[in-house]
Amino acid sequence: MTEHRRRTKILATLGPATDAPGVLDALLAAGVDVVRLNFSHGDPSAQVARAQAVRDAAARAGREVGILADLPGPKIRIEKFANDRVKLRQGERFDLVASADAPPGDEHQVGVSYLGLPNDLKPGDVLLLDDGVVQLQVESIEGERIATRVLNDSALSNRKGLNKQGGGLSLGALTEHDETLIGVAAQIGVDFIAVSFCRNAQDMHDARRIARSHGSDAALVSKIERAEAIENLMEIVEASDVVMVARGDLGVEIGDAELPGLQKKIIRESLAQSKVVITATQMLQSMVDSPIPTRAEVLDVANAVIDGTDAVMLSQETAAGNYPVRAVEAMARICVGAERQFESDTNFEKAARDLERADQAIAMATMFLTEHIGVGAIVAMTESGGTARYLSRFRSKAPIYAFSRHAGARRRMGLIRDVFPMDYDSRGQTPGEAGRGSIRVLVEAGLLGPGERVVFTSGERMETHGATNTLRLLQVGEDGRAEGLGEL
Repeated sequence: MTEHRRRTKILATLGPATDAPGVLDALLAAGVDVVRLNFSHGDPSAQVARAQAVRDAAARAGREVGILADLPGPKIRIEKFANDRVKLRQGERFDLVASADAPPGDEHQVGVSYLGLPNDLKPGDVLLLDDGVVQLQVESIEGERIATRVLNDSALSNRKGLNKQGGGLSLGALTEHDETLIGVAAQIGVDFIAVSFCRNAQDMHDARRIARSHGSDAALVSKIERAEAIENLMEIVEASDVVMVARGDLGVEIGDAELPGLQKKIIRESLAQSKVVITATQMLQSMVDSPIPTRAEVLDVANAVIDGTDAVMLSQETAAGNYPVRAVEAMARICVGAERQFESDTNFEKAARDLERADQAIAMATMFLTEHIGVGAIVAMTESGGTARYLSRFRSKAPIYAFSRHAGARRRMGLIRDVFPMDYDSRGQTPGEAGRGSIRVLVEAGLLGPGERVVFTSGERMETHGATNTLRLLQVGEDGRAEGLGEL
């Protein structure tokens, strides 16, 4: 098969711009693999309705589309102003009031949502509001009042976010409101739950425990957006199923100049631990108002793809932009272009030697075979999607078709680069029968043709989690049937 099929996955945020009739269907047709429900905005009931709309649109399209619920987390914000907006002048004093009874804000002061903020600050600290547009330097702490000096002329409006330069705020990742929303996410039956502002592995363990207590088997996504998360990166990745490079707040806390290198570091660490990784925030931001992206945005997306990210995410571009469908089309086009420009070349000399699981060893052997003899496809029979994930960590020229009878597993695999989930029920079949049956599905779909070789992985016992221990080399015959060439 010569046509290049996009390998990098697209995650698109839903919002007012996608609620109009027909837009969601168009987004799926344009290439969206997973949708994001941003629980930071709107009433939870609106997200429940959007989730149902996704299921309906996916059914119409004959596809399975994963749903990611993004928790708001402990986003620190200023409160409202009496006149909605003020102008701040460089050098003037401006107070932040950490009190539930703080009056409406004006040019001299405004309340803050985090009442413990004074305990986390000292004179000399720099606070960044509205993604760094407004900069305040702490001069003194006077009880619940934080006296600051304005560092730059700027305008400030209601409910803007607040960060501390360099990080160091003690607020935990999960609020009581988050715990309630995890229950809503479980009710919806989402496939992914994203934990905002996680600081360490314990935050991820806590989120997993709460999700499981609500009956949710969703994959847990850690959003790396705090300076503390960088310090604890290895343990957070280990505790996560998926990692998101959340470049908005992270860039504010650690500085724009450090962001490109950290993005690459997070992607590398995630891939090294066989975890799925998403690159997010302002990837095609200009397309909120423009029908085409800037060249800088094209390069940004392409570089993330070349670095190995599994998925790229659209936020405001689809949720509230004027061109949501065009944004997805542009994202898909850029991904394909980037994938075409570099050849997958796995360096097996650097691959891990201390593999603890049979399915990891089978994945490495599969990719070694694929690299050296050339195959048209890799077929993996999987229950949970773990085998497909391990296979995808070794970048391959051949697409990975992951066959599973579980719809949830197929939706979760929708975020894994190089992997194309397929519906197949192998219950009661031998591995040989499953191999022949799955290849017949691919031939009938036009994804394989006569003469093409296939690497087939499975377990000796079908329908068993983590039991992949067999590798077969098959070839498609002239009649479209699989012919065995060998077994390892």
